[in-house]
Amino acid sequence: MARDTTDHTPLTSVEEMAEYLASGNKPKEAFRIGTEHEKFVFFRADNAPVPYFGEASISALLKGMQQKLGWEPIMDGENIIGLGEPTGMGAISIEPGGQFELSGAPLETIHETCVESNRHLATLREIAEPMGIRFLGIGGSPKWTLAETPRMPKSRYEIMTRYMPKVGSHGLDMMYRTCTIQVNLDFSSEADMRRKMRVGMRLQPLATALFASSPFTEGKPNGLLSWRGEIWRDTDNARAGILPFSLSDDFGFGDYVEWALDVPMYFVVRDGRYHDCTHITFRRFMAGALKGELTEWEPTLGDWTNHLSTLFPDVRLKRFLEMRGADGGPWRRICALPAFWVGLLYDEGALDAADELTREWDFAAVNALRDAVPVQGLKAEIAGRSLFDVARDVVGLSSQGLKARARLNGEGQDESIFLNSLEEVMAKKTTLAEDLLSLYHGRWNGEIDRVFEEFQY
Repeated sequence: MARDTTDHTPLTSVEEMAEYLASGNKPKEAFRIGTEHEKFVFFRADNAPVPYFGEASISALLKGMQQKLGWEPIMDGENIIGLGEPTGMGAISIEPGGQFELSGAPLETIHETCVESNRHLATLREIAEPMGIRFLGIGGSPKWTLAETPRMPKSRYEIMTRYMPKVGSHGLDMMYRTCTIQVNLDFSSEADMRRKMRVGMRLQPLATALFASSPFTEGKPNGLLSWRGEIWRDTDNARAGILPFSLSDDFGFGDYVEWALDVPMYFVVRDGRYHDCTHITFRRFMAGALKGELTEWEPTLGDWTNHLSTLFPDVRLKRFLEMRGADGGPWRRICALPAFWVGLLYDEGALDAADELTREWDFAAVNALRDAVPVQGLKAEIAGRSLFDVARDVVGLSSQGLKARARLNGEGQDESIFLNSLEEVMAKKTTLAEDLLSLYHGRWNGEIDRVFEEFQY
């Protein structure tokens, strides 16, 4: 998230919180696609991580992009921590370990998403090249230890860094040593949100398997296909994972609010200052827990919006839905991830079929699949079927949905062309993570630095 919200509208009831989520309802013709992608930043001379400060640095990249794009700087004290497109059509932010992220504009087609990603990477390379900087597109930091990884001067990250070790074993790895590709999608009603949330939750482990690309840690294989997926199994389980109630037939905005109210907060922002609130839940905040601690202790809509951004379920609900299960990856995967979900969720026929295909998958089965996927990938099983067989069906449904949408490019091609990288996984029966391991044990001869050469942007 590039910028924390400072909306001072008073917040007085649970109903207002649910209404805020419901205000995301929009007609289908207004549905958009927002794609986010992160990448690791390294010096090409020695594959070392890039620090925040200095002539060749993360801050220098941000300032260079600001000059090139004309976007507004986002500041934390005296430090630039992101950029915002002036009309709200996209943002650039930095993750805790310096991972560089584009939060794309809300666009109508995957064709536009690919153009946007390509343009962003081309501009970024232009700024980075004179500094000797390149970018790596995979899901987990393959070489650097946590101690070697730089830390960005962002106030919310300071609070999270102190808090994470108290609630899980992998929170700092999640923050500093992972990258993802995500897509944000719309809904038309509470019932539409419910179906999309249910299908999204059940199929998120499949997305983790299909996009697995984090088999290395600290210079060697880690025994996993998705280290990132494993990390999320014990980061902060009070705010992450599969939400059992989201799979029910009567799940609604109010249920998500009730869950979110009992998740510990990270912070509130007052006069530009971040105040650590990890000792209270939002429910306690609503009941006046900060009275006496802060002069402006009353909850606001901005506080609620910020709190929603600190929740990490596999599908996150805001005024849209965020699909959060995939590892980061090469450029083609930046297009494939939104294509996969748009094909399934934006076409009624595909959504009906995906809902029916997964209807009998209860929470225990989906959670067990989520636990198995980081190690087994597409060899994991659910409901007596291999995930590979399920993937073949689901990618097929997505392709059908994209063809039915019939959003064509200038050459008359529909959006299903962006599933090619997933169809290659189906054809080869190996994920990118398995391909990386084959290279490591084969042509790379155990030299982890080769990943920086061959998978850079």
